[in-house]
Amino acid sequence: MMAQYFRIKREHPEVLLFYRMGDFYELFHDDARRAAELLDITLTARGSSNGAPIPMAGVPYHSAESYLARLVRLGESVAICEQIGDPNTAKGPVERRVVRIVTPGTLHDEALLDERRDNQVAALYPEGQHWGLAWLELSSGRFCVLEADSEADMLAELERIDPAELLLMESMTLPQRLEQRRGLRRQSDWHFDLETSRRLLCDQLQVQNLAGFGCEHLPRALTAAGVLIDYVRDTQRSALPHITAIGVESRDDSVVIDAASRRNLEIDRNLTGGSDNTLAAVLDTTATAMGGRLLRRWLNRPLRNRGEINARQHAVTLLDEADHIERFGDTLRGIGDIERILARVALLSARPRDLARLRDALNALPALAERLATFTEGSTLDELARHIVPWPELADTLSRALVDNPPVVIRDGGVIREGFDDELDELQALHENAGDYLVKLETRERERTGLAGLKVGYNRVHGYYIEIPRAQAREAPADYIRRQTLKNAERFIIPELKEFEDRALSARTRALAREKLLYDSLLEALNAELTPLTRMAQALATLDVLTAFAERARSLSLVRPQLREAPGMVIREGRHPVVEQVSEHPFVPNDLAFEDDTRMLVITGPNMGGKSTFMRQNALIALLAHTGCFVPAASAEIGPIDRIFTRIGSSDDLAGGRSTFMVEMTETASILHNATAESLVLMDEIGRGTSTFDGLSLAWAAAEHLAASRAFTLFATHYFEMTSLAEQLPEVANVHLSATEHNDGIVFMHRVEPGPASQSYGLQVAQLAGVPRAVIERARKRLSELETQEFSPASTPPAAPGAPESTTVPQQNDLFASAPHPLIEALEQLDPDSLSPREALALLYEWRARL
Repeated sequence: MMAQYFRIKREHPEVLLFYRMGDFYELFHDDARRAAELLDITLTARGSSNGAPIPMAGVPYHSAESYLARLVRLGESVAICEQIGDPNTAKGPVERRVVRIVTPGTLHDEALLDERRDNQVAALYPEGQHWGLAWLELSSGRFCVLEADSEADMLAELERIDPAELLLMESMTLPQRLEQRRGLRRQSDWHFDLETSRRLLCDQLQVQNLAGFGCEHLPRALTAAGVLIDYVRDTQRSALPHITAIGVESRDDSVVIDAASRRNLEIDRNLTGGSDNTLAAVLDTTATAMGGRLLRRWLNRPLRNRGEINARQHAVTLLDEADHIERFGDTLRGIGDIERILARVALLSARPRDLARLRDALNALPALAERLATFTEGSTLDELARHIVPWPELADTLSRALVDNPPVVIRDGGVIREGFDDELDELQALHENAGDYLVKLETRERERTGLAGLKVGYNRVHGYYIEIPRAQAREAPADYIRRQTLKNAERFIIPELKEFEDRALSARTRALAREKLLYDSLLEALNAELTPLTRMAQALATLDVLTAFAERARSLSLVRPQLREAPGMVIREGRHPVVEQVSEHPFVPNDLAFEDDTRMLVITGPNMGGKSTFMRQNALIALLAHTGCFVPAASAEIGPIDRIFTRIGSSDDLAGGRSTFMVEMTETASILHNATAESLVLMDEIGRGTSTFDGLSLAWAAAEHLAASRAFTLFATHYFEMTSLAEQLPEVANVHLSATEHNDGIVFMHRVEPGPASQSYGLQVAQLAGVPRAVIERARKRLSELETQEFSPASTPPAAPGAPESTTVPQQNDLFASAPHPLIEALEQLDPDSLSPREALALLYEWRARL
């Protein structure tokens, strides 16, 4: 047996081997040690090798899924080795074979997957500065490719797809941002051959060439796609009949969002990696898991095709106006995740409860199809109705075949309904009615023989028997054949009982075999209709998302945005879709006006005043408009947008050896290189990670560059010098977030108003944060000194003991248009008529002293 184990293990050296032995999967040697550590299971020993005990650990067969789930979450892959021979006829060890390799990117078991997130495996192929990318979700059969023309574009797409596994050439030098990525799998370079990939893809898709899929002009992507198909076939050890097409994506078809911007906007993951308080969490009221996954795909890939966006918006309007939201939602809740169920059907791994859910979904289709038939011909809903059609014969077959609530697995039977198959009914009746037969036989034989002590019984060793007390054994009829002698009794068999025994003892085994055969025939019937059923599942998911959009529009007071051809964004009373839902206070809406003559807004105001919220909400409104969803505003007009960039907040990249400022500058560089006149750019506090001179200079130059590129830019800053840009560049305007002082504190108004802020309220915010009062008072004094430019040795803080004395404090010169002098501001705010002569004279003396 161990020789067999070693042979199989040599074929799979890099994965854990679950080796089936009876009711357990066992692991040996290093696999056992690693599994014991990862799963917290007992490490034991079995036999010895070279005089040393063989480490062994095991998990029960019936609960293996939970252990597999834990291993996969830890990034491990597991080869499942099953007994495929018959133990009763095997000479030596039972034949075993690896039937499947479970990897993080090729999961399809329901228990191992997050039902509302795609779980994908991808392959990457570089050629010069160009990249080919292919990705596959095995649990649904979605297979896509694209090509990117730069490393940055490729990394942005990987961030969007977020594969659980990524296949790479063995010789490939990884980009720095990929080095720490989970699930990297190196493949030998010879796998990445274009002609081999073409042959594999044509074989998988059952075509002569790939022209019909529109991907012949993408050689790098096709190379990656072939490697991917080869890898998945190897791990599944089965055909992949549900993978029947390749989808081609182009970066020009969607609004491009780079990796940093995707994180900052918290589309479906928040900044801590969770899913709470994200855009997807607010919008996802889908009734099915497949609808939830599609919604996240839409949000992560906003469209640029106006026709498709308008078609989605029109469908949402129709659903709301026809008042179908609740009825569609209720019906869809009974549909289940048939997209993944059909994938398991294709892989022949579907369980009885999968087929029961599919049966229920098919039974719900007639009502759904009837409601869809009422919509206008030519609409998106009418197109969906062509795929969402009743399947009466298939629904009837599944309804007749399956019990109402089947068990989890087919192994123990009880899945096929009584009356579906005569042979199965007979076998089950024979097995279940054995007790009645034996009672009747015992009664009849007592009457025939006149032996009151006669009993009919059964044991596992000798089977069925007739038992007679020893004293009466000599009176047994001639047709009684002695089977066993006991101390006080004799046991016999008769031809009738022997015949029954042969049938009864095999009935259970034969019934289970018959039931498995019938179950397999159901899978075959479903596989024969797999392609149209898969299209139906995709249509149901689309209907689910559109229904969720309509429900959110009604519940959250969202409006349909108008898509215009002219550049710009005009939003009236816009709101942040997430902050509005989680805030304890009423959300203050704000307007935004980007027209051809206003391309940049310089935003000033206090920390916590709402600058970042205002910036993000407008980016999210633009994103939602391009997914076909309604938006949180009183009205919105959105022009063409090709990219959304955000440079909001950052932290050290310790693994990559980059400081916070380096991360900030890297993101800024990407924006400055790629922003166009149709880009939406969010820039928050550029330049704070270095000295004031450097930071202000960089912020000013970056703003000038963006203004020159005519990108629509929201530029938040605490450098008040930046507000003078509006006087020098006609496309730049100033706005500020309002706040007011009250009793030495600050009240945030969260309202966007024209013009620059009068002050930053930094000391008031620090006071709110709990900075000691003595520090606040000292800061007020230093602020007054800085504002009047009084830098003298006497005004500097005392030097620390032993430190060299400083003779001067370097002044910060005005680099650009200076802010007004504090005394001028005081004069502008002064009401002379409200002063008494004494107060006026006191002010003159104070001002003279300050000057």
